[in-house]
Amino acid sequence: MNDFSAEWLDLREAADARARNSDVASALQARLTLRDEVNVLDLGAGTGANLRATAQLLPTRQTWTLVDRDLTLLDVARTKLARWADSSSVDGEALELRKGSREIRVLFRSADLALETNALVDPGVQLVTASAFFDLTSESFIRELAKTVVATKAVFYATLTYNGLQRWTPHRPADNQIAASFQRHQMRDKGFGPAAGPLAASHLVDQFRINGYVALEGESPWLLERSDRMLIEELLRGYAVAATDEGRLDEKSIVTWVKVPRSAAFIGHIDVFAAPA
Repeated sequence: MNDFSAEWLDLREAADARARNSDVASALQARLTLRDEVNVLDLGAGTGANLRATAQLLPTRQTWTLVDRDLTLLDVARTKLARWADSSSVDGEALELRKGSREIRVLFRSADLALETNALVDPGVQLVTASAFFDLTSESFIRELAKTVVATKAVFYATLTYNGLQRWTPHRPADNQIAASFQRHQMRDKGFGPAAGPLAASHLVDQFRINGYVALEGESPWLLERSDRMLIEELLRGYAVAATDEGRLDEKSIVTWVKVPRSAAFIGHIDVFAAPA
């Protein structure tokens, strides 16, 4: 499971879209409903899935800046967004899209988010968003980002932040051991300092509230079934690799675990919305 490959992002996009918490999404929509336009900064944008899922919640005119370190993913995003839109055109470095009643201008920027994120949140940004990103970052990164967002009075919306919950069907005795190894592996440094992992959503809510924002959180679990077989199998392989890398379980137990056919899975996530009180 490569969290940063276009293939992995494609595989998870439909599950992400289904999982989004409707109450948190409605809070975002209600907050911005009276605006004619909005300027959006999308952190760790990957192939543009967050834009495709969020655009319908936002005002008619939108400007998105998609930021990712990987130029290849941003190139894929440009192509996928043009196909997703009802119509598209190029204006210099920007991609102009029309989707339903929405007019969406998209800019693409490569940046090292560990070093440049706070500089990207300039006073013109009205919404800072990310999907499946903050569990990779550190508690200190989250703390500084919250302060920066609050200073600009922007709205904040983060979806699909992993919260550490997972259940497999059928259950096997080794499930908990694999999960524990995966959590330890996930909290390794991903380039931002020791990763917050399953505590990231709690840190987000706490930091925005400490800084005077109103914050709302809601569960957004993947509820995977037989039709999600390819995603389930990729998750199993990824968790097995992480457990092997941690080195606390014997290889035979991990191999036996990963070979068990699973018909369903529950993978927990949290969505977070925060805005000035």
